[in-house]
Amino acid sequence: MFKFLRASCLILITFITLPAFALDDAVNTGRFNNTAIDGYDTVAYFTESKPVKGDKKFEFTWRDANWRFASQKNLELFKAAPEKYAPQYGGWCAYAMSDEGRTVRIDEDAWHIHDKKLYLNYSKSVQNAWLEDKLSNIAEADGFYPKTTNVNKYK
Repeated sequence: MFKFLRASCLILITFITLPAFALDDAVNTGRFNNTAIDGYDTVAYFTESKPVKGDKKFEFTWRDANWRFASQKNLELFKAAPEKYAPQYGGWCAYAMSDEGRTVRIDEDAWHIHDKKLYLNYSKSVQNAWLEDKLSNIAEADGFYPKTTNVNKYK
């Protein structure tokens, strides 16, 4: 009887705490590592208006991913407000996310800031298509993320 109660409690605790983990929406990391957006400094898109490769010595873990920065200053900016600097849709291609929530890798040079939010795309040509109907594509993608990326995250 004690084993049954103990097992039941463990199962109950698991189901109660599982939704808390889902608050950390999935992030686009490398296939063989846990580095967000291919190691590029997400803050640099805002401060330098270009993609800048991050450095391992300026690394911070957020949402189960390692984020790299080109400087201590950018790392501190991110730590103070990660939601402000993190790319939309966990760093997956914004255009693909608007197409039934598909998760597609990105090209660090295919980026756009709209309404103080960073959007990344698979390529420049895909970005051009995304920009043609940007507001509609954002609305569509907002409806898919994070639910499509979190489906298998904790299984």
